[in-house]
Amino acid sequence: MNNNNNIIFRLCCIALIVTSMTFAIRAGILGELGEQFGLSGTQLGWVNAMAFLGFPVATMLGGIIYNVIGAKKLVALAFICHLGGLLLTITADGFWGLLISTFLIGFANGSVEAGCNPLIAQMYPKNTTTMLNRFHVWFPGGIVIGALASNAMTSVGLNWQWQVSLILIPTIVYGVMVVKSQFPQFDSQENSTATNVKNLISPLYLFLIVCMTITAITEFGTQQWIEQILGSSGASPMVILALITGLMALGRFFAGPIVHKFSPTGVLLGSAIFSTLGIFLMSQAQGDAIYFAAAMFALGVTYFWPTMIGCVAEYAPKTGALGMSLMGGAGMFAVSMWNPVIGHWIDNARLNAQTNNISVEQVEIVAGQAVLQNLLIFPIVLIVVFIGLHLFITKNKSVEKTYISSNK
Repeated sequence: MNNNNNIIFRLCCIALIVTSMTFAIRAGILGELGEQFGLSGTQLGWVNAMAFLGFPVATMLGGIIYNVIGAKKLVALAFICHLGGLLLTITADGFWGLLISTFLIGFANGSVEAGCNPLIAQMYPKNTTTMLNRFHVWFPGGIVIGALASNAMTSVGLNWQWQVSLILIPTIVYGVMVVKSQFPQFDSQENSTATNVKNLISPLYLFLIVCMTITAITEFGTQQWIEQILGSSGASPMVILALITGLMALGRFFAGPIVHKFSPTGVLLGSAIFSTLGIFLMSQAQGDAIYFAAAMFALGVTYFWPTMIGCVAEYAPKTGALGMSLMGGAGMFAVSMWNPVIGHWIDNARLNAQTNNISVEQVEIVAGQAVLQNLLIFPIVLIVVFIGLHLFITKNKSVEKTYISSNK
């Protein structure tokens, strides 16, 4: 690896850390925002949804223009939107301010995904999967940093504005690096958006898109609402978030041998089974037992995102940078659509629990468990669809091997 590529790679990792810190700190301050501005669960759901809506808008736009404008301008756009979104969040005075600023941050996060994934794939053509896995380590890694920082700042009385301000530090660092760095240039003839577009309409790619939407809501739908869902259960929601993402970072760092042994579709099937067990246990457990359930959930969601992107590269390679960007965008778009629904579930579950004449704390626990039971539907569906995908890919590979053997 040459030194310039190393610098660009580190720049991408810092940009991804900013992305993941916005997820973690927003999850940690959601309750505080609701109290300060008098927002309902549904309104908080819409604010959350803007982060996930801005992401797919940016990935779709970025996937289309990547080959034309290059990675440097896309990452620079991400920096401008991160900076603007964070400053607007800090100065927001209500629902609409939070809505607009969160959309900007979501757009910046999507631009990081659209710019960095294909850039890393092009910089390391002989080591793509390994380097993409190392890059994606910093999504859960950054969430750990953000979750622990948010928890520590809350414990010493620093409000949500200070916590959002913390994200400005890595943002400025990667912004300065973008200005100073020399990005590599690639052959535009070999990386054509027109070729990518022609290969998008295939049954397998469309099926993978649908699967991506369900994996994303299983992972982010649970994690984004974890403070609201488990806030009164006896365990620290932010510690749970740090535990989940810490295990995810470790799992992704050592993903290579696991994917090699079980194949991408086998890993996805196993992930769906562990996710189902984890969410089910979290919906039943209380106190310290929740940490075990959260660890089980972490094992489940660790490989969803990078393995789905890897499936595109392996099973639909001609979709190129656009295919990878749209895959990520579809996942986040689905989360944006489901977040208000989850917020509505929480509001309804609280109202239903309050009719049982129980304490406020017990209302939160009963409501949280009810919402987790609703979320359980998603990984159960994934078990079924990934069994089908695994059988389909395995059968195709067997036919391909037989064909090659018979023609030797």
